[in-house]
Amino acid sequence: ADGFCRLPVWHVVLERKRGAMDEREKMARGLLYDANHNPDLIKERAACKDMCFAYNSLRPSDEEGKRKIAERLFGRIGRAFSVLAPFYCDYGYNIFCGDDFFANHNCVMLDGAKITFGEHVYIAPNCCFATAGHPLDAGQRAAGLEFAREIRVGNNVWFGAGVTVLPGVTIGDNTVIGAGSIVNKDIPANVVAAGNPCRVLRAGPASGITPSEPSELMENNVKFRDTVGIAIMLIEHDMNLVMGICEG
Repeated sequence: ADGFCRLPVWHVVLERKRGAMDEREKMARGLLYDANHNPDLIKERAACKDMCFAYNSLRPSDEEGKRKIAERLFGRIGRAFSVLAPFYCDYGYNIFCGDDFFANHNCVMLDGAKITFGEHVYIAPNCCFATAGHPLDAGQRAAGLEFAREIRVGNNVWFGAGVTVLPGVTIGDNTVIGAGSIVNKDIPANVVAAGNPCRVLRAGPASGITPSEPSELMENNVKFRDTVGIAIMLIEHDMNLVMGICEG
């Protein structure tokens, strides 16, 4: 789940001997497949890009028009579905969204494999969900081979701005992914996680609990503010020492 393909040599040789699966079936099974020269996949991606273009060209107020295109583009959409343009994906039919799904501007989904979202999933701007990956072997990359691994997102998950989710990742229910995170491994349910690579920072509130106790949030904010303040004071102190040495 880190974006790299480590298929053993015998696996690749076995697939060559089989020779029965088409490229779409290989793609669906997470095997190396030819994404760049197969006419059927090229045609499907072109049709998808045309639908994305049509969706992104609609007036923001045309909710009915957006819904009609989304129903054709996605594998499934639920009630209360909203994706703000521009939006981009590769195939569309591999994306499945539960009820109350929201994605802000500039969301990208490379859906060679399935991308499944539960209910009440909110995605901030500039997020990317990439099931696509490339082999480490340069010759295989040059030949146009790649692979795709499914991404699964549970219920009540919130993604901050600029998050990237890499192939094969599963994110549990009620989890928050902080802005700018690179998610290359599974993240459990009921946590707050962030970073590059993304890691669990602390436990999060369980689903259904309203923020009726702001004291904890205030306490965390005060701690954060104090920590930042101390760090700034230390930096200023060090700068003064450096300046004193330079002037001396």
